[in-house]
Amino acid sequence: MADEHHPQEPKEETLIEKISEKIHGHDDSSSSDDDKKSGSSPSSIQSQIYRLFGREKPIHKVLGGGKPADVFLWRNKKISAGALGGATALWVLFELIEYHLLTLVCHILILALAILFLWSNASTFINKSSPHIPEFHIPEEPVLQIAAALRIEINRAFAVLHDIASGRDLKKFLSVIAGLWVLSIVGNWCNFLTLFYIAFVLLHTLPVFYEKYEDQVDTFAQKAHAEIKKQYAVIDAKVLSKIPRGPLKNKKKD
Repeated sequence: MADEHHPQEPKEETLIEKISEKIHGHDDSSSSDDDKKSGSSPSSIQSQIYRLFGREKPIHKVLGGGKPADVFLWRNKKISAGALGGATALWVLFELIEYHLLTLVCHILILALAILFLWSNASTFINKSSPHIPEFHIPEEPVLQIAAALRIEINRAFAVLHDIASGRDLKKFLSVIAGLWVLSIVGNWCNFLTLFYIAFVLLHTLPVFYEKYEDQVDTFAQKAHAEIKKQYAVIDAKVLSKIPRGPLKNKKKD
């Protein structure tokens, strides 16, 4: 009976080996396929990722880079907190306490000039050195750079307004009208100083929030953008397509 069982054991082992080889072979092939897919996926997935407002650069570069972007993204918490705290103090001073800007500037100048004048005259009696008052002047290069940047942005805004007034871009016309309407409602709720302060606070909060939850915000924005496009297509088919358009933007030259 022992001799009968010995020849069957190698058969069972070879059968198990064959099954395991098939399983391992299938795993190797599937893993190689996964490797191929994963090798080609990062670039394709990266290109298919939806980014808010179609941006292709990091949020730090979108904000201009350098120190202003560092302040908005709280890279240096002391400077960012100081800027936000100073803006809040000015808003409370002008809006809640109803202190006027011209009055504040005059009071600060009166106090500073009085202290420096008394210090300069008292230094001769108490045998101490007079205060060192630095000379202030505005450099020419930064002013020219700011003026050039403002000129470019203003000309760009004029070009957009010209295209809208010419009736060439209905979608842009509707978006600008909606933006101005929302801005007029906000302006009816608060004055320019409060509006400026709200924009300043948003610049110090929204970019940090977006950088921290970038993927979640982009996913939600992608769904919202798809829904807006769907609704716009319906409105365009029913209403906008029936509105007569202006002349073409670029006419072909003979």
